[in-house]
Amino acid sequence: MTDAAVAADRREPLYKRLPVVAQIRRSVGLQRGMLLTGVVIVAVFVVLAIFAPLIAPYGFGQLRGATEAFPRQAPPSAEHLWGTTVGGYDVFSRVMWGTRTAVAVVIVAVVLSITIGVTLGLISGYLGGWLDRVLVVVADAVYAFPSLLLAIVVSIVISGGQSSLWGGIISAGISITVVYVPQYFRVVRAEATRLKAEAFVESAKVNGSSTGRIMFKHVLRNATRSLPLILTLNASEAILTLAALGFLGFGIGPTAAAEWGYDLNRALSDTASGIWWTGVFPGAAIVLMVLGITLMGESLNDLADPRLRTRRRAKRKTKGTRGTEQATTTTNDEVTA
Repeated sequence: MTDAAVAADRREPLYKRLPVVAQIRRSVGLQRGMLLTGVVIVAVFVVLAIFAPLIAPYGFGQLRGATEAFPRQAPPSAEHLWGTTVGGYDVFSRVMWGTRTAVAVVIVAVVLSITIGVTLGLISGYLGGWLDRVLVVVADAVYAFPSLLLAIVVSIVISGGQSSLWGGIISAGISITVVYVPQYFRVVRAEATRLKAEAFVESAKVNGSSTGRIMFKHVLRNATRSLPLILTLNASEAILTLAALGFLGFGIGPTAAAEWGYDLNRALSDTASGIWWTGVFPGAAIVLMVLGITLMGESLNDLADPRLRTRRRAKRKTKGTRGTEQATTTTNDEVTA
């Protein structure tokens, strides 16, 4: 990017330079539609998570109203918009509260994964030596282990399979973190190994900058450009891993918090009886949230691909040339007339 382009970018308002807004402004056509769709879906789930206590008519573990207990496996009605489960829980309320659980676990997992993976990858790639070899072996061993089985083992070790609300969120987040740290580690380590031989790093050494300053100011800034894509992909995988833990009985209990995977597990026996509402709505919530995050990730991947950017610029230039030729032809015709 030229100095004039950088200066022009800095003159733009702050809101236009925000991560998501900047990507939307750069996107075109189908890519912009995918990105906007993903952003809208994710934003809706975030709003539902924040305002779940106001949207849900009942608590996630509530089994009775003001006068009587909720009916079991009741179909959708005015009192229970999406019906009730075999345990007597309101499905709509469970799905709304489950949104808060899913968003909280994703935030915990992503923050911990980025913090640990980026730090270890930066140290390993820049310093090298025996520490690099040890960390690479450990990361490869963790990466080769089946992710869901590893999450189950870590969940059992941390919470013993039984936990409170925040205990379950933290344990599930840590379980997912252990699975995804090697991905961030590999990406950042490879970039740090490449960047430490660049001229700007050598220049910083000559100027007397400390190792920590070079690592966390110069190298880190240039080694994390591909992390937004990994972040979105891991966020969607974290939701699926959380649902799988709950489905298998290693997640958060129904009295501690609402969790979509647990609700799907309890809905298995309902399908043979034609009771569809106990499983359709939690399943649809999982699918929609994963779809929204995946659409964002794929769009960010396209925007980060320089080959696609080159193609878009070429198409724009072609259209501009055609437009100029048409305008010139029209002017010539008018002059001739």
